[in-house]
Amino acid sequence: MAKKQNKRISIRFNLSWLYFVLILGIGYMLMTSGGPGPQKIEWAAVKQMIKDGDVKEVHFVRNDYKGSVTVKPEALGKYADLFPAGQVPSKSPHFTFLVSDKFDAEKEFEALPVKLVMENDSKMWRNVLDWIFWPLLLILMWVWMFRGMGNAMGAGKGQGGNAGGIFNVGRSTGKLADKNTVNVTFKDVAGLYGAKEEVMEIVDFLKNPQKYTSLGGKIPKGALLVGPPGTGKTLLAKAVAGEANVPFFSISGSDFVEMFVGVGASRVRDLFAQAKEKAPCIVFIDEIDAVGRARGKNVGWSSNDERENTLNQLLTEMDGFGTNSGVIVLAATNRADILDKALMRAGRFDRQIHVELPEVKERIEIFNVHLRGIKVAPDFDVEFMAKHTPGFSGADIANVCNEAALTAARRNKQVVEKQDFLDAVDRIVGGLERKNSTIMTPAEKRTTAYHEAGHAVVGWLLPNADPVFKVSLIPRGQALGITWSLPSERKIHSKSWMMDEMCTLIGGRVAEEIINGEPASGALNDLERLTNIAYSMVQFYGMSGKVGQLSFYDSTGARGYEMTKPYSEKTAELMDSEVKAIVEEVHSRTMKILTDNRAAFEKIANLLLEKEVIFADDIEAILGPKVKGE
Repeated sequence: MAKKQNKRISIRFNLSWLYFVLILGIGYMLMTSGGPGPQKIEWAAVKQMIKDGDVKEVHFVRNDYKGSVTVKPEALGKYADLFPAGQVPSKSPHFTFLVSDKFDAEKEFEALPVKLVMENDSKMWRNVLDWIFWPLLLILMWVWMFRGMGNAMGAGKGQGGNAGGIFNVGRSTGKLADKNTVNVTFKDVAGLYGAKEEVMEIVDFLKNPQKYTSLGGKIPKGALLVGPPGTGKTLLAKAVAGEANVPFFSISGSDFVEMFVGVGASRVRDLFAQAKEKAPCIVFIDEIDAVGRARGKNVGWSSNDERENTLNQLLTEMDGFGTNSGVIVLAATNRADILDKALMRAGRFDRQIHVELPEVKERIEIFNVHLRGIKVAPDFDVEFMAKHTPGFSGADIANVCNEAALTAARRNKQVVEKQDFLDAVDRIVGGLERKNSTIMTPAEKRTTAYHEAGHAVVGWLLPNADPVFKVSLIPRGQALGITWSLPSERKIHSKSWMMDEMCTLIGGRVAEEIINGEPASGALNDLERLTNIAYSMVQFYGMSGKVGQLSFYDSTGARGYEMTKPYSEKTAELMDSEVKAIVEEVHSRTMKILTDNRAAFEKIANLLLEKEVIFADDIEAILGPKVKGE
């Protein structure tokens, strides 16, 4: 027989109940203390009231030189005018009066016909309590309210953070890391050839400073990682923390921004004070644009200049009057165009390291890194997937690998195959597949098939358009059908490419006009992208003969804060007319292509209705090999 174990029952007191009781008590006191109170009158008026026979009782306190008067009920109406709005208090006393310390109570009241209660106040501590209790109660509630904030601030204790408490609000929240706490090294960073070499050189500066200082060189004070989201800026910083044999402080730019005045600047000072104590070291500020936005941009829109005060302190700490040797500042942002020029100058950020989207060779290496823990099929072609994911960042590729593994597990497979990766790409780019057959009516499905066939035919026949890879009639996300193209990784786009790309975009709308005799609303996204390209040609790239070789592009981002345009209304009308002329030319050219190839166009649409998904081989069998352009 098992022995019965005694269990100790612990009762924990919840401060929430105390808050609730305090609130109820305060509410009750406010409710019960409502209504008119006694009115103050002079001693002469009291004597007259007593002589008139209107006073029921007088209560006098000798050592407080204070008295109160209770009026007879039948005489209250006589004195209603003395009370605010004529509201006579229902409770006694009705009046109070004060006298000086020379007042002789026995002599004054001796000849007056009134009931007198005279005593010394032995409970004066109640008055003291009234003055102490409420301030003390407010202080206690204030401390309890900020306990949560203090605990949150103390969460970083032991990792470079400081213990909690409202009085530590100005302390830095940066976390201290080293190679023992970070498991990421440069071997885990695939691709990023130029950026990785420059960051590795910074680590080498710290490991072998004599190699560079012996020749008169100085260690850079800071490096700014700039690039699109998901390209690996923070990953590079983690690799630096794992490789460098120096303390590594990491903090987000938003951690400096606070609602309290002066807190941001105080945290900057505290962060650099800690860094100087542990020099040589590295300070990493992620998303520095949260605090490094150009000064003066918020003038007229916001009266809060706390962000600018924080930035000024950061500028001073990085390169001010005092010395800051041994501290290297590493920062990351994807919005370098809005940063303050004083922050970007040499002496603060000596280097700007651009972390761009990976090319094919880099994508192969990134795939190999993320495939280490995934069981892939023996015949899986990594190079094929790298070529079919142009424009994907490192984070996108990691997501593809994870989604492919989840897809294979959902299908009860033992290994992850090529089709699982292709389905993962479709899901990431196009959205989740909607398998409900009632999403589209037969008429809508037919219109969608001809719409996508229009995109595919125009994109296949135009030499400069991106090659079509796959056409799908399966709804995904908000799209009822999708035409997949493989964008070329060119850095420069010619006018011919832009014209062909616009023809491909409007191909779906033109196909609807040919088949149904009228357009439909399904080309919204296509028309939006087409309009952006057309306006870019006229306003930014100077590709309009009438507007000329002018560009109104603002690379600094400063024009967004101005309320005026850099061109006249006449020029604006000219640009609008040029954009309309370009779109009309694109529409006419696309209409001719689909009309001249209507038989092939309808054949592809019918094949799409039959299979729901067709590939480049199916299109090539109908239209022949694609003509290559540039």
